[in-house]
Amino acid sequence: MRILLALAIGLLSTQICFPQQTTPTPELYSSKTMSELRELQEATLASDYAYRQTGYLSNNIGPRLSGSPQAARAVEYVAEEMRRQGFVVRLQKCMVPRWVRGEERASVIEFPGMAANTTQKIAIAALGGTIATPANGITAEIVVVSSFEELNALGESKVRGKIVVFNNKFDTELQAAGFGLSAYGNAVGYRFGGAMAAARLGAVAVLVRSAGGSQNRLVHTGSMGYTDGVTKIPGAAISFEDAELLAWLVKSGTVKVNVILTPQTLPDVESHNLIADMKGSEKPDEVVIVSGHLDSWDLGTGAIDDASGVAMAMSSLVQLKKLGFKPKRTIRFIAWMNEENGGRGSAAYFEAEKGNLANHFAAVEADLGASRPLGVNYAGRSEIGAYLAPITAVLSKQGATMVQQQGGVGADIDPLTRAGVPSFAPWFDQRTYFNYHHTAADTFDKIVPKELAEGASLVAVLTYGLASLEQPLPR
Repeated sequence: MRILLALAIGLLSTQICFPQQTTPTPELYSSKTMSELRELQEATLASDYAYRQTGYLSNNIGPRLSGSPQAARAVEYVAEEMRRQGFVVRLQKCMVPRWVRGEERASVIEFPGMAANTTQKIAIAALGGTIATPANGITAEIVVVSSFEELNALGESKVRGKIVVFNNKFDTELQAAGFGLSAYGNAVGYRFGGAMAAARLGAVAVLVRSAGGSQNRLVHTGSMGYTDGVTKIPGAAISFEDAELLAWLVKSGTVKVNVILTPQTLPDVESHNLIADMKGSEKPDEVVIVSGHLDSWDLGTGAIDDASGVAMAMSSLVQLKKLGFKPKRTIRFIAWMNEENGGRGSAAYFEAEKGNLANHFAAVEADLGASRPLGVNYAGRSEIGAYLAPITAVLSKQGATMVQQQGGVGADIDPLTRAGVPSFAPWFDQRTYFNYHHTAADTFDKIVPKELAEGASLVAVLTYGLASLEQPLPR
C-alpha cells in the first residue's frame, strides 16, 4: 500500500540526470573494487538464483498476506535458505494485522432498459482493511463521481444513503510513456481515502475504480483507510470495465447495486522481519541494507510484488559469498514483513535502530517489479548522484545508466530515508507493472528471466559498490 503512495508523492520533486563525468572526491572506488563490481555483474547476469527463489516464493508458497500461514512459511523458507547459504539469520518480531478477505460479490440489480428478472455481475475485490457488509449485503442507488471535488459539490443531500462510485481514471497514456508510478500516484488516493470522504456525506459504501492499468476485467486491490470520528463504511475496488459500465448506465437514470463483502479483521499475529548480515572487513559497524518485502496481497501470488525484490536482495549476498568478495562495510539483507497493509516491520526495525542511524550508511530496497532496469533511483542530497557515476559506468554494459533523485524510493526504508539515511532503489521500466500490481495476475509467469537477472545484477552492483565506497556519502 504505502508502497507507492509515498513514492508517487516523491516523484513531484524528481530530478533526472545522466551519470556524472567527474567525481566529487579523489577516489570513490579502488581499482580492485571496480574490477570486483564487473565480475559480480557478470556472475549475477549468468545466474538463475533470483529466478528460482522468486518461483519458489510465488509458486510453492503462494499469496503471503500478513498474518497468513503462507506469510509465516515465507519467513521460515527464506531463513532456511539463507542459513543453507552460510549466513547467520535473526528474526525481528513485529505484530501484524490479520485481515481475511472472505466472500465478495456485486451486481447491478436495477438500471434503465434492463430485462425483467435479470441482474448484471460486477468484477469486484474488497479493499484491504474494509469492514463487512450485512450478511445479505448493501443494496442502494449509486452516484458516480470522478473526483473528491465532484463528490463534495454534490453535497450530503445527494449522497446520503447511496453507494459512491469513484470513477477516477488511471492514466494509461502516462504509464505507456514510462511514468506508471506517476499515474498510480494520481489514482491511489481514491482507493485509500474514498470511504472516508464518502462517509462524511452519509454514503453507505464505496466502489473505487481500480488504481491500475489493466483492461482485462482484472480488479486491483490495496489498502483503504479509516479515521476516528468518521463512520466506517465498506469499500471495494471494481474493474476498469465495470466502472465504465456504471458511468454509462447512470447517465440514463436510477442505477442500484447490491454489494456483499464478508471480510474479517482478526487479532494481530506475531510475525518477523528476517535479517542476515555479511560483516564488513574494515568498517563492520557501518551498515548498507539490501532488501525487499516478503508479504503480498492475496489475489495473485506476489511474484512481481515483491517476491522478485526479496530474491534480488538474497542473490546479492549469495553471489558475493560465492565469489569470496569482502565488503568494507556490513551488508545487511532484510526481508521486510507487512509492507502492504501496515508497515509494521519497517516500524519495528526503525524503533530498534533509531539510536544507531548514524551507522546506517545506506539503504537499498527493490519493490517496483522485475522488468528491465533503467538505472538507479536515490533519495538524499543531490550530490549523491555523482557518487553513482562509477557504478552506472559498470551498469552501462546492460543499459542501466540513468540516475534519478526522488523524495522517497521505498516504503520499508522510508523511515530511514526521512531520518537522513541515503536511500536507493532500482529504476525499472514502468510501462507494464501497474497492469498486474495488486491483481490476481501478479503471478510467476510475468517474470522474464533475463530482466530479473539484470535487476539482480543492478541490485548487487549497487549494494556492493555502496558498501565498498572509499568516501562517506553526503547526508
